[in-house]
Amino acid sequence: MIRRLFQKNNTSLDVQVVAAKQGDEDLRNEILKQYQPFIAKSVSEVCKRYIDPTKDDEFSIGLLAFNEAIQAYSAEKGSSFLSFARLVIKRKVIDHIRNEQKKPLVKSLDEPYEDEEQMENPSEVAAAKDRYQMETEAWLRREEILEFKSHLLRYKLTFAELTDASPKHRDARASAVQIARIVYQDEHLKTQVIDKGRLPIKDLMGKVEVSKKTLERNRKFIIAMVLILDGDYVYLQDYLKGVGV
Repeated sequence: MIRRLFQKNNTSLDVQVVAAKQGDEDLRNEILKQYQPFIAKSVSEVCKRYIDPTKDDEFSIGLLAFNEAIQAYSAEKGSSFLSFARLVIKRKVIDHIRNEQKKPLVKSLDEPYEDEEQMENPSEVAAAKDRYQMETEAWLRREEILEFKSHLLRYKLTFAELTDASPKHRDARASAVQIARIVYQDEHLKTQVIDKGRLPIKDLMGKVEVSKKTLERNRKFIIAMVLILDGDYVYLQDYLKGVGV
């Protein structure tokens, strides 16, 4: 107990997570207990409603995801544990929502049918569920984009500017996203973007195979991509995967 208290009070969470990952189950359980409010908040950000840890199934999904995040976390990836855990939780909850929407509706065999004409047509049920799933996905994407727009404003960037700054050709976009990944994985370069809102072009020149002119032209787009990589943007990060890098 004294050792755990010492760790809790004097050691960063990221270091504690590494110890838990290496087999300290008491410390793992303590982290899981201490960060339940964080888990509930992360889940509620996806569900857009209050999450009761004692009643809502979604909280259990989030708790399991947080535990998985402890096991999968690596500080070498460049993000803090809580940023990584929030993303894992959101992905798991979204997957849970998708799976729930795909489940067929089954009437209880004990429930009497008063009128056979009132029985639901399976094709209509499937169509309704598909429509609901698409609407839910669209809503979640819109909410994430609104959050990202607000994030961009803190860096004096707008969506309109980002659209204009986006490379027009697929290969050029893929190259810009790859550069953003290089920046994100380098702690010094990432700090320049996240903390100061500037792309360290001079420092980048020795790490990428593009010209200074290309970096300057794509500066706003690359900064935005780094912000996406550093945030808990599930759908926008899926977009980056689709770029082809």
